[in-house]
Amino acid sequence: MYYTVRHITRFRYSVPISQSLMEVWMQPRTETNQRCLSFNLSVTPQAKPLSYRDYLGNTVHHFDIPGTHRYLNITAQSQVEVRPILDLPDRLPESAWDELDGSQYDLLLPSHFTHPSPMLHELAEDLNVTRRDDPLTLLKQLTTEMYRTFEYAPDSTHVHSQIDEALDDRRGVCQDFTHIMLALVRPLGIPCRYVSGYLPPRSGGRSTPGASHAWLEALLPGMGWVGFDPTNNLLANERHIRVAIGRDYLDVPPTRGVFKGSAETELHVSVRVTQADEPPLDDIPAPEGWVVAEDDSSHQDAAQEQQQQQQQ
Repeated sequence: MYYTVRHITRFRYSVPISQSLMEVWMQPRTETNQRCLSFNLSVTPQAKPLSYRDYLGNTVHHFDIPGTHRYLNITAQSQVEVRPILDLPDRLPESAWDELDGSQYDLLLPSHFTHPSPMLHELAEDLNVTRRDDPLTLLKQLTTEMYRTFEYAPDSTHVHSQIDEALDDRRGVCQDFTHIMLALVRPLGIPCRYVSGYLPPRSGGRSTPGASHAWLEALLPGMGWVGFDPTNNLLANERHIRVAIGRDYLDVPPTRGVFKGSAETELHVSVRVTQADEPPLDDIPAPEGWVVAEDDSSHQDAAQEQQQQQQQ
């Protein structure tokens, strides 16, 4: 399956700000069954994005806008091929518990959004999250139980919400579902990572149109990384487009940055994913001309973080 993804992020500031510094995690990964055919990042006001690879192999773009400005537009366009994943076995042998990779320390320890809590321990008891059956069977059952236990409620939490907020209300978005399941599974010795990406909306699905998506992958013996989507009660398949991987959302937000000034910020995000059975005939056209930021000397000296976008 072939996909074209257009991800637009717009920041609007109440007063002019300056010295924007931004990092962007929006380029789909090329690995296993997925290939990024093309990627284009445009920025207004004018900026020249550069890129680097982080320690997990994600492509991170970064840029700065030194002049004063009252808005910032970021448009990422990509074309991706995702091939079907081979059928998984129904189960693994019970001995698979002894074959788990214990060297993935970063993906076994609690992270910023996956710290244990009394409410998490209570949920683990309710769902019987123990080293039972085999790792694959447990993860598939837990994916289903998460889907049944938690209500999918867009905007019920925010981008910085800790898991106790969703645990207390028994509702949240894909970011919360993924963080909770990571926190449940890592203490069992299963290396798990957060996946930021896209999932084309489908009738009856829980994915919010116009937003990015999140799920988790577990490293299983003899199988490699296997994706589980507790928000939709799915095993990750050719509809799941992987962009970045990390310990949790904090490692791979679509955008993260700071600016100099004291301003209220409005954030608007739009994501459109279209699919086709045939590869694209042409490359994505080059973006329209960039607008240069006007030089305005009035600004505040305080540094502020840019708003981040929650994954729904």
